[in-house]
Amino acid sequence: MSERGDEAMFGSIEAGGTKFVCAIATEELEIMERVSFPTTTPKETMTKVLEFFKPYEESLKGIGIGSFGPIDIQRESPLYGYITSTPKLAWQNFDFVGTVKEVFAIPVAWTTDVNAAAYGEYVFGNGQGCSSVVYYTIGTGIGGGAMQNGRFIEGFSHPEMGHMLVNRHEKDNYEGNCPFHKCCLEGMASGPAIEKRSGKKGQDLNEEDEQWELEAYYLAQCAYNTTLMLSPDVIIFGGGVMKQRQVLKKTKEVFKELLNDYVEVPELDRYLVVPKLEDNAGTYGCLALAKEQQLHS
Repeated sequence: MSERGDEAMFGSIEAGGTKFVCAIATEELEIMERVSFPTTTPKETMTKVLEFFKPYEESLKGIGIGSFGPIDIQRESPLYGYITSTPKLAWQNFDFVGTVKEVFAIPVAWTTDVNAAAYGEYVFGNGQGCSSVVYYTIGTGIGGGAMQNGRFIEGFSHPEMGHMLVNRHEKDNYEGNCPFHKCCLEGMASGPAIEKRSGKKGQDLNEEDEQWELEAYYLAQCAYNTTLMLSPDVIIFGGGVMKQRQVLKKTKEVFKELLNDYVEVPELDRYLVVPKLEDNAGTYGCLALAKEQQLHS
């Protein structure tokens, strides 16, 4: 039983390929407790997740899940709530939402991990007051989430913007890290791509290293493509790679060159930004989605 009596509480499950981050928050979405577990097998990881929420069962009114993917988001699909064709073999065709609902008979919001981060920034961060927000996470993988007027942009499935094709930099002879596309954004600009190309992890590279010139070139193409396809109010670049603050500065410079004044965009220091919520965007997004889901259930 929750120590906070009858107060409504909401839960967040940020399911990443490396770790799960779970949190419990008040009705005002003030985080009361947060834990993380390594992502191992569904049985082992989900046992820890469900045990975390069990003491709050009487007060828990909704849970928001932002998961690594691909996932099935089509409500009419028999596989809605499943992780589908993920490279993490143990998690293929795993009924995530069903597993949670077996224990907690409450509304569950279900989306991708990067959509959750986009929603967190939309509600609480650098997307506040914007009608159109795009969020990219640049880390072990690259994913993108987009919002328009408070709704995620999606169709038969969720976007896979991390796999947009990019032009190879003239100085770059690396073939690409993506097993499907080689020279896509994830294949050329993710953390593992930086490490395999340079032989060092990004955090071990000097900020003047040539790798960051290549990184900025690929991220600038991402911003260029996003600008011309979606005309968003803001593009937010999160994830571990973006902790190298010189990357954003270089990306803006290359983006300006690529765009070549073709369209007028907001002032670049407000248009291409890092998350205001830093590493907490996904957690806050899941909590906000949980509350939203409960209100409309």
